[in-house]
Amino acid sequence: MRPQSLAIRLLPPFIGWCAIGATALPAASALRAAPVAVFLLAGPGAAFLRLCGPALARHQAVGPVESWDRGFEKNSDRLEQLVLTAFLSVSATVICATALMAAHAFSGLRVLVLLTLLTMLAACCPQLPGRTPTARASSPPQKGSPL
Repeated sequence: MRPQSLAIRLLPPFIGWCAIGATALPAASALRAAPVAVFLLAGPGAAFLRLCGPALARHQAVGPVESWDRGFEKNSDRLEQLVLTAFLSVSATVICATALMAAHAFSGLRVLVLLTLLTMLAACCPQLPGRTPTARASSPPQKGSPL
């Protein structure tokens, strides 16, 4: 494994530990809110998306029939990854907070610690294997077709 690859893999957990460290700052400080917000919106989702990225990459976007935008597929895939990262992060945050509430152990710091540990676990896991890329159907099947 290349050192650059390892650094990219461990970036989301590092931001999580920075967010935990930022909780020692005064409550109304922007320096406290910024790393916490960045981690909660992108940290867990980025680690989970890296984990299952090759499996998701087998389905690529298909551009419109009249190809006026040459970068449609690449830009569409990037936007999809960005939105999926945010939704996975928010979902992981809600699940962790709900589990801690059910255990009567909820606090903001505990949610951050639990999410950081889950992010570290996801960053250390090997990626799921991918298959050869296939294009998504650009239109629904025609009537009378076997699909």
